[in-house]
Amino acid sequence: MGHRTRTYRGALALLLGGVLIAGCGASDSDGAKSSADSSARGGGPAGGKQPPAGGSAAPQQREAPDGAPNDSGEREGVAPDYLSTFALDVDTASYGYARRTLGDGRLPVADTVRPEEFVNSFRQGYEPPGGNGFSVSVDGARPGAGASDWSLVRVGLATRPAAATGERPPAALTFVVDISGSMAEPGRLDLAKTSLGILADELRDDDSVSLVTFSDEAETRLPMTRLQGNRTKVRDAIEKMEPADSTNVAAGVERGYDEAVEGHRKGANNRVVLLSDALANTGETDADAILERIGDAREEYGITLFGVGVGSDYGDELMERLTDKGDGNTTYIADEAQARKVFVDQLPAHVELRARDAKAQVAFDRRTVQQFRLIGYENRKVADEDFRDDSVDGGEVGPGHTVTALYAVRLRDGASGRVASATVRWLDPGTRKAHEETGSVETGAIDGKLWGGSGARLQVAAVAAYFADTLRGGDLPGTPALGELADRAGKLAASTEDSSVEKLATAIEQADRIRNGGGDEPPGDEGEVG
Repeated sequence: MGHRTRTYRGALALLLGGVLIAGCGASDSDGAKSSADSSARGGGPAGGKQPPAGGSAAPQQREAPDGAPNDSGEREGVAPDYLSTFALDVDTASYGYARRTLGDGRLPVADTVRPEEFVNSFRQGYEPPGGNGFSVSVDGARPGAGASDWSLVRVGLATRPAAATGERPPAALTFVVDISGSMAEPGRLDLAKTSLGILADELRDDDSVSLVTFSDEAETRLPMTRLQGNRTKVRDAIEKMEPADSTNVAAGVERGYDEAVEGHRKGANNRVVLLSDALANTGETDADAILERIGDAREEYGITLFGVGVGSDYGDELMERLTDKGDGNTTYIADEAQARKVFVDQLPAHVELRARDAKAQVAFDRRTVQQFRLIGYENRKVADEDFRDDSVDGGEVGPGHTVTALYAVRLRDGASGRVASATVRWLDPGTRKAHEETGSVETGAIDGKLWGGSGARLQVAAVAAYFADTLRGGDLPGTPALGELADRAGKLAASTEDSSVEKLATAIEQADRIRNGGGDEPPGDEGEVG
């Protein structure tokens, strides 16, 4: 993307696993305690090494040696500051695809399990900000059961929900649809057509759409067209799509961005929407190389990429990498109910932006914290010193999104006082002006019981995190067995009256049954995600 740095340099070996990110969230009565204030601090210490993606958690972060503070408040002869820095992300595809896979009677491949995207899929109940930035909430609790000296600390970031539909800026959306042979399978091209039909019905008259299809080559089926007076024309173009040959994702994305630039509307939300199983087998198949070919369009015109995955076999890694590099996010849909959730209920979050290049940095206090562990989010690490370097890529966040970082934290014996401070930094989408907001948490706020004692939404986040960590072979302190997790999810579903939590319980039950040799039983519920 021109001069912008596109590599995510990880934090030092003191960072373990990654960060849990939570997606579209509606507020509820279980909101986390918040202590937010504006910040304009300078500088950031060194970054370092990124752990491997997938599989078990990275080696445990070493303990900080004791030492007396120097005049600056820093301890001499110790490891670099306890910092965790990452680009914000609101993807949910990993959880959606895992549910689809479990429903088919199979365990998901460990490398496709990203815990942050499991947590993305559930409401968190954070208090939204009054303006167009973020609120910062920090809380926690003790999981007990084999991890009595550990606490879960939840860092929650939230944007203000969208205003009434009529008040948002117009959208200029370029649909890039995979019509390759693999898309002929039920639940792929037919679902993509249904999804686009739903979206076309939801868009306003002053919105615009264009349509590009690709198989072995790419073709423009509809140039950028205002919806007013042209809805029948748009629907006809969607209905005429039929499966063809190979999957040349590069050709489709490149043509899609060409159309998005050609039909670019100043002051509108310009976005490419890629619907595909992402099983590229023709042309360029590397995400970095594909996005490099259209880098100037992304830089100059600010066009973002929204990836919508479909299919029982799905190229998760390619789709996720494309959207990470394309300043966007991914989701996965398995049926019409999920399509309606994404393109109706969550439409503003997918076509508007509240923040560009958003990053978070969590600073743990070594005087109270002995160790900390993180889960997931390995591929979105940012070097600590790059936190305030606005040329380094962050994440794009829409209205009504929440972003959650869950940390397992081990306090020093008898520790009392500040545990961590969390700062989010972002650029205004229109002015590109940088803003920051900070929140913190003390030892007393993370000392209560997790199960049955803390807010229901923190417990749901914990269940989702423990479930994901188990699926990918991790060893997070305090993780219950799958049977116990399913039971806890079921009780939480009843207490919250949240159908998405009920579906989480079903997914955990399916995983437990498959692991115990019951994978031949009929598939379970495949309803909407989240």
